[in-house]
Amino acid sequence: MKIGIPKETANRETRVAITPTIVKQLTNKGFSISVEKGAGALSNFSDSDYTDAGAELVDRITVYQSDIITQINPPNKEDIDQMKKGSTLISLMFAATNPELLKNCIQQEINAFSLDAIPRTSLAQSMDVLSSQANLAGYKAVILGGAEMGKIFPMLMTSAGTIKPSTVVIFGAGVAGLQAIATSKRLGANVWVSDIRPETKEQVESLGGKFIEVDADDSIKMEGGYVKGVSDEFLKKQQEAVTEKVANADLVITTALIPGKKAPLLISDEMLNKMKPGSVIVDMAVAQGGNCASSELNKVIEKSGVKIVGEGNLPGTLPINASELLAKNIQNFIQHLTEDAKFKWDLEDEITSGSLIIREGKILQDSLKKENQPESVKV
Repeated sequence: MKIGIPKETANRETRVAITPTIVKQLTNKGFSISVEKGAGALSNFSDSDYTDAGAELVDRITVYQSDIITQINPPNKEDIDQMKKGSTLISLMFAATNPELLKNCIQQEINAFSLDAIPRTSLAQSMDVLSSQANLAGYKAVILGGAEMGKIFPMLMTSAGTIKPSTVVIFGAGVAGLQAIATSKRLGANVWVSDIRPETKEQVESLGGKFIEVDADDSIKMEGGYVKGVSDEFLKKQQEAVTEKVANADLVITTALIPGKKAPLLISDEMLNKMKPGSVIVDMAVAQGGNCASSELNKVIEKSGVKIVGEGNLPGTLPINASELLAKNIQNFIQHLTEDAKFKWDLEDEITSGSLIIREGKILQDSLKKENQPESVKV
């Protein structure tokens, strides 16, 4: 089968789905690879890097004539219209909030796997693109926050006096939050962490962070390693518990996301007004509406003396590492789905059944059928 790698066209996207190293490994497995000219340029992978690895350089239309199209962000309708009937798309689809994409894929009668729907299990860990990218994002959030602060992270003893360490408050102890904790501690900061899941306390403390405890309630819904829902009442209790810490923080990093929904509000304008002048917020959820009421997508703004960083694609600010990790995740995923360079279509397999959104023009996920599937193709 031929795998096509298009150049990403989303705003501020610098990554590429497959790197030259992975091209070589996939060709050794029996696949042929077509890469759009310039696809890796923003990740510092040249066209010659790809041809040296065994890829064929082609134009965009030819890429979309491949048997498998793998990219990071989902294609637009124009690109989908170029795909062959029966070909397969592998990308981040975020299907629950992207009905137009599903409609276009159904009309073209293609198969579609969503990288964000890969189950978060031990077996699928090597394919988990959300985790690999969140890990980098957590690191970069601390670096960006530090660049905007007017002070350093560690304690420093000098002949002119002692500088106290900065205080960092992190909302969320998922993959991004844990990396932010580790990075902040390595830089010498005091770190406080809030998470709605009390079981994360041990992980936080193992990295040197201090856990802000809030009594859990029955409103917290977990599914597949994700928080699927939480009550406004609990969020209010959480805000009250962390307000004192936030008021004294030099840097606040928010990481809370709920798949398919707007990001929960964690920092209201009222809480922001209690923060110290010169402090910084990095809102990692800004692309989904933001955890901070005043954050703006892809902007750094200042309000009440507080800087708010709203970078919507943190992994994209580290394109070399981000592309390398993504490409390895996707390679592992493709190799799991195939045998002798052909799809197995094993719907009894948890990874396949969880991530396969559309097959032969029909939606397979029950949660998506009613809202998105046309009457003519309902199953």
